[in-house]
Amino acid sequence: MNTNNDNILLKAAASKIIFSVTPFTMVDYPNETACILWFAGCNMECVYCYNPEIVYGKGEISFEQVETFLNSRQGLLDGVVLSGGECTLHKSIIEVCKKIKSKGFKIKIDTNGTNPEIIKKLLESELLDYVALDFKALKQKFEFITANTKYKNFELSLKMLLDSKINFEVRTTFHRELMSVKELILMKAFLNELGYEKAFYVQQFVSSKKTIGNLSASVPFSDDELIELQKANIVVR
Repeated sequence: MNTNNDNILLKAAASKIIFSVTPFTMVDYPNETACILWFAGCNMECVYCYNPEIVYGKGEISFEQVETFLNSRQGLLDGVVLSGGECTLHKSIIEVCKKIKSKGFKIKIDTNGTNPEIIKKLLESELLDYVALDFKALKQKFEFITANTKYKNFELSLKMLLDSKINFEVRTTFHRELMSVKELILMKAFLNELGYEKAFYVQQFVSSKKTIGNLSASVPFSDDELIELQKANIVVR
């Protein structure tokens, strides 16, 4: 007899929840070789997002197909990155992670933190090995950048990760039309106040692809700005 969890996994296997798969990466999971599963759909519309096809699009690949791929990578890859889109939106994510774990892979998720109840379940079930939490902006600009009002949920997820033993990082994307260097430093100060004293990672917007907000290219950091960021323990990638 199938349990409820079995039914959830069967539905995930049959339904197309994955937009695409990156078969190999050495940069998306720190110190591990991995593949990336790009989950379709997102609850944000970040103005700098250059993957609108993933945000608005439907899945192209079923987990059943992904499982066949993962079987062929056992012993070759260390981990699997669940990205998107927003992977925590999918009800089957718990069972999907259990299945991936059963194959011997480590799991990293990329998340915007707006589904703390799912993150809590993943942590309690010891299904995660690494988390990359996107800190889109401070409360004052959060909705402006993301078109999402769940800033409090992001804070809950951040505090939950801080209280856990999970290895995680906090990161953001920088574009001069959206925020200033001073605001980046304020974001790091906010993190420090909560007890996150590790590096805060910043990705400069460099994509030439069309974004959701039709942004133009962003001016790179100056040498003086890079020194200022370094002093604040902000690492530019």
